[in-house]
Amino acid sequence: MARCEVCGNDYALSFEVHAQGVVHVFDSFECAIHRMAPICEHCRVQIVGHGVEVDGHFYCCAHCAKAEGAAGIVDRIGTGAPA
Repeated sequence: MARCEVCGNDYALSFEVHAQGVVHVFDSFECAIHRMAPICEHCRVQIVGHGVEVDGHFYCCAHCAKAEGAAGIVDRIGTGAPA
């Protein structure tokens, strides 16, 4: 068993996430998201999906990226266009 680094639960079904040379241990996806998901620099929501990265800045969607001055960003949701 391993202890979750977020909530401290010692759980038999915990799992590891290896990212940027560091090993993280979690007992749930909820805790993993809480610790690992980037934060949108416009609306401050945790980015669980693909999101948008512009010049090293993370946004949850094209709308938020545009609101922060990013140009040429296109949301493809609902357009039928491939991502």
